[in-house]
Amino acid sequence: MADPRIVSAGVAGLLLAAGVAIAGGFIGKGVENARVGDRAVTVRGLSERVVKADLAVLPLKFAAAGDDLQAVQASVDTATGTVRRFLAAQGYQASEIDLGRLEVTDQYAREYQQQNVAARYRVAQTVIVRTTNVDRVQATTRQLDQLVRQGVVLQDYTGPSYLFTKLNEIRPAMIAEATASARTGAQQFAKDAGTNLGSIRSATQGSFEILGRDDIGYEANSQVFKKLRVVTTVSYQLR
Repeated sequence: MADPRIVSAGVAGLLLAAGVAIAGGFIGKGVENARVGDRAVTVRGLSERVVKADLAVLPLKFAAAGDDLQAVQASVDTATGTVRRFLAAQGYQASEIDLGRLEVTDQYAREYQQQNVAARYRVAQTVIVRTTNVDRVQATTRQLDQLVRQGVVLQDYTGPSYLFTKLNEIRPAMIAEATASARTGAQQFAKDAGTNLGSIRSATQGSFEILGRDDIGYEANSQVFKKLRVVTTVSYQLR
């Protein structure tokens, strides 16, 4: 007849083995589920728009030189009046025209004086046009030769700057477009992987870029039409 203690020990051993097997199965299933939960896809979405500048800044700088400072200043004052009349004839309001910095240079007072300078004094003045009438500024730039005919020679002329100031008005819509673009890409990844797309795990928005519409080697500020661009990076859960 079998020893009852041996039978009890055998039964206990079988129960322990079964418990370990069942626990191992649960652990394995838990690891499998954890791996599924960690699956994600990270994609980028792009939004671009072409917009027209809504602000133009046109600096017109001119100068005069001579040995009599008062005479030089008087010449600059005359040129300033000529420029103001020209701009008024172009249709600009007085509030759209401003005087920039007045620069006065005494060649004899410079630390490294040049020998045989042609004139002791040089006075430069800048008249600045700032307007929302971008088309008018474009027209004005094509008629600046009229100033030359009236004796005003522009110095360091680089043309107007065309700016877009309404980014905050279209920012939300562009971010929405970029996010939708990212989701479309993520859905394609999920489809290729044979799984479903879940919720957003994380998202970051890149900085907005304001570029010239045409890539022709000119700075963006010199172009009336701009290309706005934003890229968002979004991470989606896969399930």
